[in-house]
Amino acid sequence: MIEFLFSQYKDYSNLFIFLELTAVVFGTISVLFAKKNNVLVYPTGLVSTLIFVYILLKWKLYGDLIINIYYSIMSILGWYLWTRKKNGVEEFPISVMKKKDFFISSLIFIGTLIFVAFIYHFFDKFTDWTAYVDTFTTGLFFVGMWLMAKRKIENWIIWIVADIISVPLYFYKGLTFSSMQFFVFTIIAIYGYLEWKKYLQNKI
Repeated sequence: MIEFLFSQYKDYSNLFIFLELTAVVFGTISVLFAKKNNVLVYPTGLVSTLIFVYILLKWKLYGDLIINIYYSIMSILGWYLWTRKKNGVEEFPISVMKKKDFFISSLIFIGTLIFVAFIYHFFDKFTDWTAYVDTFTTGLFFVGMWLMAKRKIENWIIWIVADIISVPLYFYKGLTFSSMQFFVFTIIAIYGYLEWKKYLQNKI
């Protein structure tokens, strides 16, 4: 079982393994902070995404690379939005999506699909089924990160779907630790949704 899960790491450098593990740890901590509606989700997440930018650039996984560059930018934006207050009250509290949010999310999703498809086509990377799945999950992750920055509860639903797809995808790519991370993310996302939902119900 161990050989099946981790055999792909036998040719990896110790530095690469250390970096992936570090990114996974900080990524997991970040999601736990998100579950608790704590702004520390962003600085911890930023550490994880920047490390993954380096790893994915090395492995030429351009769709995932774009995701993590976007994550890094959105982490800075989200950090700013979550700390904004008006008259001592959070300007962006936990809330549900409105029509405008659905419209913007749809634009982000479609725009991301087109952009990532162009990148893969430009680098001639549409040679495996993973490229098509990667394009789809990139769109989901882009929307999820935007909704999280706006503190919309629906971000958790997007994360759950994208994380479930990413578990086998990353294992197939040879990143077992990352695959396990997405499995953990799925569980945390479910609890995160339930916790934010409880928070909204208590506000009514």
